[in-house]
Amino acid sequence: MSDSSGYERKKFLYKGKTLKELRKMSMDEFIQLVPARIRRSLKRGLPKRHKKVLEKLRKAHKAQKSGKEVMVRTHCRDLPIFPEFIGLTIGVHSGQEFVPVKITPEMIGHYLGEYAITNTRVIHGSPGIGATKSSQYVPLK
Repeated sequence: MSDSSGYERKKFLYKGKTLKELRKMSMDEFIQLVPARIRRSLKRGLPKRHKKVLEKLRKAHKAQKSGKEVMVRTHCRDLPIFPEFIGLTIGVHSGQEFVPVKITPEMIGHYLGEYAITNTRVIHGSPGIGATKSSQYVPLK
């Protein structure tokens, strides 16, 4: 793929494998590529709640192929991102709302929760009358 400016677009690789190769891999082959923390949890087997989300995501993938845009909402922040999720939008719960996360190839091997931030920036207002003890004694002219 060559750009009009002459630069070649960088092809996505995950541990030396293309996206097409990753999608064709079995789960056992993919587990060998992911980092140790995820590999250890996947070797122990997926919990029932992760399996439910996987089934919903597979249904959403089929629906997306037929032209529908479906967002699967989940509380499973500790679910690793697999190559089959790419292109889907997943609503990940942040503790107060579902944050839409569009899955891209660069997210493979990370957890869903990494992309739904749980804390927000605190913005304090300016103090008014009665905010402190000393402001109670200010004469109101």
